Amino acid sequence: MLTEIGKKAKAAAAVLAITSTEDKNRILQAMADALRENCDKILEANALDIENGKKNGMAESLIDRLMLNSDRIEGMAQGIEGVISLPDPVGRILWETERPNGMKIQRVSVPLGVIGIIYEARPNVTSDAAALAIKAGNTAILRGGKEAFNSNSVIMDIMREAVENSGFNPDIIELVRDTSRESSTALMRMNKYVDVLIPRGSASLINAVVENSTVPVIETGVGNCHIYVDSEADINMATEIIFNAKTQRISVCNTAESLLIHKDIAEYALIAIKARLDEKNVILYGDEIAREICPDIEVATEEDYYREYLDYKMSVKIVSSLDEAIEHIRKYSSGHSECIVTENAENAEKFMNAVDSSAVYHNVSTRFTDGGEFGFGAEIGISTQKLHARGPLGLPQLNSFKYKIYGKGQVR
Repeated sequence: MLTEIGKKAKAAAAVLAITSTEDKNRILQAMADALRENCDKILEANALDIENGKKNGMAESLIDRLMLNSDRIEGMAQGIEGVISLPDPVGRILWETERPNGMKIQRVSVPLGVIGIIYEARPNVTSDAAALAIKAGNTAILRGGKEAFNSNSVIMDIMREAVENSGFNPDIIELVRDTSRESSTALMRMNKYVDVLIPRGSASLINAVVENSTVPVIETGVGNCHIYVDSEADINMATEIIFNAKTQRISVCNTAESLLIHKDIAEYALIAIKARLDEKNVILYGDEIAREICPDIEVATEEDYYREYLDYKMSVKIVSSLDEAIEHIRKYSSGHSECIVTENAENAEKFMNAVDSSAVYHNVSTRFTDGGEFGFGAEIGISTQKLHARGPLGLPQLNSFKYKIYGKGQVR
């Protein structure tokens, strides 16, 4: 069955690659309208997934990722419409030159082809990924987790019907209905039909895809995001940035998980920050100095500094210098998003140049590492690798390029 999906996706990709912007936007608008019109149907399916998740002891943070409501479905529809409003990335002339022999060369953006996406308990990814793939001229084979099977299936059925009703081939998007490990492994080995694979989810899922896939992978990383409070920080600002980055939504990859504070301000800064985090019952795991300042902080292990909690938990370490903060981040970071809070522009620039993560902030919450917030529209994920895309995976990152060469009979 998966081979048949691959064959159909490959055939559909050849047509979609040369489909006009107007037609692609018409498809996307039909999909957005269909999600709104079928809101109740989607919520019924989602309720089954939520019920099953609770029965199986799913963590609160994962239930939050899984849960849909009318506002979130409206957000999914608006996300598709946001993609409609973005420029078509296909066919852009990225570079051109004319050689001494009169030969003209252009580097032009083109679709990747067939994109496979393996993801877990976030049904909104189904519509986000489909919309981005289509606008970028790619077909998409989506493989969601069993936790969201009912939600994903209904959402995909609704979108495929909308595509077909618009007069286009519904095989430009499809969901793998088999949620077994075998189907996931098979998708990773479909080099004949799939051009690139994007995993989105837990560290274990991402690592499994990276280690086992023979299809090229764009790695979306986990988010062990750091906030460093510099010796010249505005403590009130730091407190609010940390509170937002840690508690605004704990289940997403741009949530802050690790806190570093300069020793010169640690005593009063940590007390103020902890008092704010206590409002949400955040548990802190700290080093010896942090625990001397606030004795009710839990003891941090080495593993805590690597951990993506996705919970009301956070590691904290007191550092003696900006350099130590940078070294700590280099050792423990997942390369996602890091922030320095400081009024010293020189310290900020040093931090932002030295820290090698996909997004580096000065006096801004890490929660902004998001395709929509960056103006990219919806996103497929946040890439923490350096080839071929990094940061939020929006439309431009879902294209490759080819060279067009124009001549008048030149030979070599």
